[in-house]
Amino acid sequence: MVGNGERERQRIETVGAQTAGAKTGGGGREPRADRGFYTTCRRLLDMILSDVDVLRRLEGGDLRIEPLADRDLQIQPASVDLRLGTDFLEFQRTNIPCIHPNSEQEVGEYVTETEVEEGEEFVLHPNDFVLGTTIERVAIPDDLIAHVEGRSSLGRLAIVIHATAGLCDPGFRGKITLELSNLGTAPVALTPGMRVSQLTFTELSSPAERPYGPKRGSKYQDQSGPQASRIQGDSEFGGRQGRLDEHVDRSGTTDRSSTMDQSGTTNGSEADR
Repeated sequence: MVGNGERERQRIETVGAQTAGAKTGGGGREPRADRGFYTTCRRLLDMILSDVDVLRRLEGGDLRIEPLADRDLQIQPASVDLRLGTDFLEFQRTNIPCIHPNSEQEVGEYVTETEVEEGEEFVLHPNDFVLGTTIERVAIPDDLIAHVEGRSSLGRLAIVIHATAGLCDPGFRGKITLELSNLGTAPVALTPGMRVSQLTFTELSSPAERPYGPKRGSKYQDQSGPQASRIQGDSEFGGRQGRLDEHVDRSGTTDRSSTMDQSGTTNGSEADR
C-alpha cells in the first residue's frame, strides 16, 4: 500500500523529471536557469511525516517509540505526543562567580536529582529552569530527523518544553531530555505521565552518512533520564566528540542490533553508551 506521502513524492519526482527532460531535450544537465526549479522539487521531497507515515515506519520497525501507552491518543495528525517522566535535575543557587562549561565537576555540583513518587506532582515555579525527561525512548532511523516541540496547552500556561535542544539527530537512541522553564507569574504543577511534548519527523533527502552515535563520539546516546550538559566532551575542550570510537570496527560500520524490550529498556553494548 502506497501512503499519501509516497504518492506525493512520486508525483514530484515525475514532474521534476519531465520538466528537466523537456528543457534539456531529453537528457543531459538542466540549464543553469532551470536548476532552481529542480532544487525546489527536491526540497518538496523532504516532507514532515503524517500519522499514516509515522504508523508505517513504526510498524516497519526502523522508527521506534516505546512504550506508547495509547497509540490512538498519542499519534496526532503529524506528530507523536510524549509523556513526562518522574526524574528531574534541578539547578541550585550557587555562590561561585560562574560555571565553566568545560568543568564536569562544576556542572555536576550545580544540579541535584529529584524523583517524583507516583501520584505526586512537580511544581515548576516562575523563572525556574529544570531538566526533565520523557517516559518514552525513541530510536530515529538514519533517514529521519525529529523535532521536539511543546504542546500548545502547556504553552498557554507559560511552560516552555525546550530552550535550544529541539532536534533528535538521525541515529539517536534514548529518552529525550526536556529543558523545562516557567515564563509565567504563577507556579504550575506538572504530573508525571501527562503528555508534555511532541515529536515531528522530517524525511531527509538521503540517509545520513555519519548518523548520531559512537562513530561520531556522540555524548547523549542511550541516555535513560535527564542528562546534564556534557559539553566538556566536545572536541574543542579536548573531548572525543566527532572522533572515531575505538569500539567501532574499521569498516566504518556500527552495531545497530540493539533492541528495546517491552519496558522501553535499550539493550545495547556498553561501547554504545
